[in-house]
Amino acid sequence: MNTRTIWLLLALPPLLLLAGVAHAAAPLALAAPGIPAVTVHNGAGGQTYSLTIQLLALMTAITLLPAALLMMTAFTRIVIVLAILRQAIGAGQAPPNQVILGLALFLTLFVMSPVIEKIHVEAVNPYVAGTIDTSTALARGAAPLRSFMLGQTRESDIAAFVRISGGKGYDSPSDVPLTVLVPAFMTSELKTAFQIGFLLFIPFVIIDLVVASVLMSMGMMMLSPVLISLPFKLMLFVLVDGWSLVMGTLAASFYS
Repeated sequence: MNTRTIWLLLALPPLLLLAGVAHAAAPLALAAPGIPAVTVHNGAGGQTYSLTIQLLALMTAITLLPAALLMMTAFTRIVIVLAILRQAIGAGQAPPNQVILGLALFLTLFVMSPVIEKIHVEAVNPYVAGTIDTSTALARGAAPLRSFMLGQTRESDIAAFVRISGGKGYDSPSDVPLTVLVPAFMTSELKTAFQIGFLLFIPFVIIDLVVASVLMSMGMMMLSPVLISLPFKLMLFVLVDGWSLVMGTLAASFYS
C-alpha cells in the first residue's frame, strides 16, 4: 500500500461519523435549499453564493476528525501508557511529547495494520474499482473496526452505556450501534491503560522507597531521594530493555 492509501484508510473512522452526520442532516438540506453565505458585487449587479445545511454540517464535523480517529483505534491506550511510564521514571520531559506521540502513532499503525488491510481489501479496493457505492463501502469498512472494538470492550461497559441510553439490550454484538460501542470502547481502553500503567509504576516506586529508606538511615534527609533514585531507575529500565518490553506488551495486549 502506498502512503495515500494508508492515510485514506486511517481517515475511514472519521468518515463513518461524517456519514452519519450527513445522513442526519439530509432532511434539513432538502427542507432548506441553502443559506446565503457570500455576496459578490460586480458593477451594478451581484452574485450570492449559498451554503447547504448538509455541507455546513459536514464542514463543522471536520473539527471532530482527530477525536474520531482516536476514539476508534488503539491510540488511546498506547499514549496513556507511555505518558504514565514517563511519569513513573521521573525524568521530567524526557522523552518529550513529540516523541511520545510519534511512538504512539506508529505503534497504533502497527497494531491496526490487520484491520487496515481488511478495510483496504473489502471496502477501499471495490469502491475505487467502482463495483460498490459509498454506503456499501462505509458499511464494509465499519465491520472490521466494529470487530476490533468489540474484541477490546468489556461487556460491563457496553451494558453500562446501554443502561444510560435507556435501551433494553441487544440480541448479538453486531446489533450494538456505534453510538454505544464507541464510548464503551473508550471506557474499556482507559481502564486497561491505567491497569498497565499501575503495573509499570510498581518497580519504580519500590526503587524510590529503597533509596528514601537508605538516605534516612544515613541521616541524609536534606538530600532529595528523587535525585538519587533517577539514575538507578534509568539503569534498571535500560538493563531490562524496557522500551522493547513495553512496546511488545502493548502490541500483544490487543490480541491476547
